[in-house]
Amino acid sequence: MTTRRTDPAPYACRPEASRGRRHPEPPPAGRTDFQRDRDRIIHCSAFRRLEYKTQVFLNHEGDLFRTRLTHSIEVAQIARTLARNLGVDEDLTEAIALAHDLGHTPFGHAGQDELNACLRELAPEAGGFEHNLQSLRVVDELEERYAAFNGLNLCFETREGVLKHCSRAHARRLGEVGARFLDGTQPSLEAQLTNLADEIAYNNHDVDDGLRSGLITLPQLLHLDIFAAHHEQVLRRYPDADPKRLVSEVIRAMINTLVQDLTRTTADRIAGLRPQSVDEVRAGPPLAAFSEDIRAQADALKQFLLKNLYRHFQVMRMTSKARRVVRELFVAFQDDPRLLADEYRRDDPMAQARAIADYIAGMTDRYAIREHRAIYRMD
Repeated sequence: MTTRRTDPAPYACRPEASRGRRHPEPPPAGRTDFQRDRDRIIHCSAFRRLEYKTQVFLNHEGDLFRTRLTHSIEVAQIARTLARNLGVDEDLTEAIALAHDLGHTPFGHAGQDELNACLRELAPEAGGFEHNLQSLRVVDELEERYAAFNGLNLCFETREGVLKHCSRAHARRLGEVGARFLDGTQPSLEAQLTNLADEIAYNNHDVDDGLRSGLITLPQLLHLDIFAAHHEQVLRRYPDADPKRLVSEVIRAMINTLVQDLTRTTADRIAGLRPQSVDEVRAGPPLAAFSEDIRAQADALKQFLLKNLYRHFQVMRMTSKARRVVRELFVAFQDDPRLLADEYRRDDPMAQARAIADYIAGMTDRYAIREHRAIYRMD
């Protein structure tokens, strides 16, 4: 049982105490700065394109599989629950969740890995590709909605949460938002919770999509402690439920267990540290965590999905084709930039490679396939 707070905790981020935006703006009327960030993310082009970007299965492989957009919404729902339970800012947590995948390439991690490989092999001076860094680049530079600045001009706290991972080399060029990757400090609790909400969402919902696709089976999952225990509980409660509803109830129960465990364990850590400000959260050890037992069970589920779903031969076939599309697009544009629209042409080779990466990363699955066909096929 968790107790929901109605007042902000002392360690919560407060919009009125934000570290501000890169470009100063007057405060919004009728909403907080964190609400404004969330609203700007929802209205941006990169957010809409997530509807047609792969989570595990290509967007055109089925209408019921999750996309980056539905995944982001599911992360936001879990993250808001955690934020409410622990007394931190829900609007900031939701904004981070909705923006965390804006920089993802088409074709999921396959596209990201191949784009990184292309940059490192064919334009090493450009520094590779990191999707979290690209998400920050989207909100800082690439969105074109406002007359006064590039990007969305989000608060520091939102940008801090979007940048979940970052190499030290890139962090050195990012100023304040990259400093924690160099000095070993933590992000806000809102950012920490969203990071784990992301894990809860994709592990459990990939189970759902994996079963729906037929690539993993119920007997396989029953070898996992976390699935078997919840399956037994649900079966006792609903012995006559049809298989589809039974699986939905099991996944629902697993998510609830993970949320409750994360809430309790994080609350215990907070009680031990007793931070009185967000700066004390940043200066301390990580606060958001699962218990050791649940962490082990969640890791076992993650390893199961890696072996049996993400590396399933049918997924690997899709992965191989996706990587080829990304590489051949990159090579074509680098070899002959005249194939690009004027807005993506640059005189400097490093800037040209980065512009090509921005263009490809912004593509949806089906747009990338269409561009590839337009360049490589005569019909």
